[in-house]
Amino acid sequence: MDPLPPFHDDLEAALTEIWRLLEAGPVLRRNAFHMPALATVDAAGQPQVRTVVLRAADRASGALRFHCDRRSDKAVEIAATGVAALHGYDSDAKIQIRASGPARLHTDDALAEAAWAESRAMSRVCYGADPAPGAVLPTGGAYALPDAETALTTGRPNFCAVVVEVARLEFLFLDRRGHRRAAWMRADGWRGCWLAP
Repeated sequence: MDPLPPFHDDLEAALTEIWRLLEAGPVLRRNAFHMPALATVDAAGQPQVRTVVLRAADRASGALRFHCDRRSDKAVEIAATGVAALHGYDSDAKIQIRASGPARLHTDDALAEAAWAESRAMSRVCYGADPAPGAVLPTGGAYALPDAETALTTGRPNFCAVVVEVARLEFLFLDRRGHRRAAWMRADGWRGCWLAP
């Protein structure tokens, strides 16, 4: 039987492992935390969940970043509520991470410009789609995408970077010798506590 990991009974080690996994997410495309689920609340108060690509994670600032089309429902919901949550699960490591907090759209600032500049051509094309995401179509293929060069100008006005300033982190590690669940709050200086799994 494998030995238990160092974070099994050590809150600081668990927090370090969370950030290690989150910071690896944007870099390692096959990483379980590369494409977390994003949760928001719509105008009717209903929960909405979809998958996003994690573009940056930074422990020092406690921030997570992903990109979206500012015409999308997720952008509208984040703009209206100012909050979001992200969830990822690594089935091999048996680790779940939940992160939530204030969320802000960056559309026309330096952060958005830098994020757009680092985006791949195939990603930029998606932001030039016509009509906007979520529009009702008469058939599945009744939308148009620009070529890569045209997308540089048509896609940029629709692009935004979203930064979630993590206020709460939760960690769940599943192991038959004893599950471990913990939470940390930014307001508490990232002091953690164990939770019943």
